Amino acid sequence: MAAMNLADARSLVSTALARMNGAYGQTVFDEWVLVSIRADRGAILAYEGPRAETYKKQFTFDIASMLRELAGQKLSVGDFAFAADAHGTHYDGCMRLGESSYLFCNHTQRTMLEIRQSATWLAAQKAWVELGAKFAGDPLE
Repeated sequence: MAAMNLADARSLVSTALARMNGAYGQTVFDEWVLVSIRADRGAILAYEGPRAETYKKQFTFDIASMLRELAGQKLSVGDFAFAADAHGTHYDGCMRLGESSYLFCNHTQRTMLEIRQSATWLAAQKAWVELGAKFAGDPLE
């Protein structure tokens, strides 16, 4: 079985985040980045958000909270984690999309603690969980 291609992965992510926003009643994540992390090299595969011109300069700094959250964990494809206390441009959510590919999502003005306070967060999570299940069944590579 062939792995999912980047164009299809981008479309799935965009659609799922739009569904999350609809269920939540406002924007859950205002930026996201798809990355490939391999032992020999890393690469940014796609980005969408308000910092298109500047996010690369801060990327290593901005994923630090998430990397602390993931320390000692081994995410399977489709699994995800949230960094509850990631402020500002620090990434709030991470999902493993393939053997070496990951999705990092962020709301540049709110933390996951603030996002989770809304009663509509539970409905928004459904689209996030479904996105993980799609990648678990058809990983990005």
